[in-house]
Amino acid sequence: MLGLKKYAVLPLSCLLASCALYQPKTLPTEFSLPNNVSHLVLDRAQGQTPEQTSSDATWSRISAQPHQLDLSAGLDMDQVAMLAVLNNPDIKLARDDAGVAHAQAFAAGLLPDPQLSLSRDLSNTGGPGSSKAFSAGLSYDVISIVTYGAVDAAAQAEIKKTDMNLLWQEWQLIAQARLTYVKLSFAKKAAALIETNRALFAKRVANSQQAFDKNYISNDAYLTDLTALQDLQRQSNDSERQVNQLQHELTALLGLSPDAEVKLQEPNVASLIQLDESLIVRDAKQLAQRRPDLIALQSGFEAEDQRYRAALLSQFPSFNIGFTRARDSSSVYSNGVGVTLSLPLLNRNRGAIAVELATREKLINDYQQRLNAANSDIHKLLLDQAVNLRQLAEIQTALTQFNLMVTNADSAYVNNAIDGLVVANAHSSLLAKQLEQLNLQQSIFEQRIALQLLLGGDVLVPPTPAQRSLENHSS
Repeated sequence: MLGLKKYAVLPLSCLLASCALYQPKTLPTEFSLPNNVSHLVLDRAQGQTPEQTSSDATWSRISAQPHQLDLSAGLDMDQVAMLAVLNNPDIKLARDDAGVAHAQAFAAGLLPDPQLSLSRDLSNTGGPGSSKAFSAGLSYDVISIVTYGAVDAAAQAEIKKTDMNLLWQEWQLIAQARLTYVKLSFAKKAAALIETNRALFAKRVANSQQAFDKNYISNDAYLTDLTALQDLQRQSNDSERQVNQLQHELTALLGLSPDAEVKLQEPNVASLIQLDESLIVRDAKQLAQRRPDLIALQSGFEAEDQRYRAALLSQFPSFNIGFTRARDSSSVYSNGVGVTLSLPLLNRNRGAIAVELATREKLINDYQQRLNAANSDIHKLLLDQAVNLRQLAEIQTALTQFNLMVTNADSAYVNNAIDGLVVANAHSSLLAKQLEQLNLQQSIFEQRIALQLLLGGDVLVPPTPAQRSLENHSS
């Protein structure tokens, strides 16, 4: 008996060593949002960084080592997107959820443990020469081995689906950060434009009031300037509220406190040139290999197909086999084999098969609908881009004429050749046209960001003559 105990120590020790141990953790008690971006780093090692982002050129500018941002020039659109995908609180929670999904998929792919049964007679009624009876048995569900291949394949597909869904969330966050950057940048430009006009009319109203007090101008002339100033003041207040709202959205995306100040570079409007539609159409045909959400749906379909296969295998009789070793009170030992077999007469797993089959069909339709919607959205955005670029060229031509009109109106007003109403209308028309230009530029940027997300990559533009010449020379 002592020798048996000595041999039992080793497997018992190994069993205990393989057990998971409890590790306590506590909840935080303080706010953790910083009030500036100086602590943020561009580190690809943080969290899960996309292997193929919507702009590979963006991530290629990140070195393997963490480095501090150069905040002196402000953040450009790509830097804002990178900081968001690395530091956004919601995406950090999404990564935690992905970790839970990984654990669930891991658990789903595990084989069940064998079952050990032990029994011993505790009565004291035996006569002379009797012994304590006992029974020991070991059994296993064989059907779990039959379905293991399909179950494990489904678990692996679920893991890939989880990773691709997380990657798609990161891509959506990149697009959201870029959109917020564009909206905030153009809101600030519009606010500055309105403030310039407001300051101009504030000065003009002050001069008009002095002239009105001295009876140099009529009441109507003074009211014209005052009305124009009040309208500009209203626009200025509206633009200030919009900038404030967008600043709070940006700080929330970057995981900063609401009072944090984030300096931004101005968008590169020179990049708003005609897109290369042939390349975009080419990429649109490869969406199934480019878009993480579509790849996630493919993995989800594969997982469901394997679950359907496992359900088909489970319609066969459940088969449980066991071995027993027993001793009765007369010290007679016996060995035995036990088999438990279900009779597939009523259920035959038909309900589970029907559910998995219907679910697989639904996933096929979901995938087709997502693919069709993406192609439709890309086609619409390309048409909108063509119209907006043409309209932008028309506005730029018109602005030259509007600027000349305002210059002439100001000169004529100084020489008392026209009244203040004409000047106010001229400035109002110029401001409206300038704001229209900003709104159109913003719309083009937003459409291209949407195209980047839909295509699963960069929006391509045709090479410039200089680039074409360089390519021909190098070839």
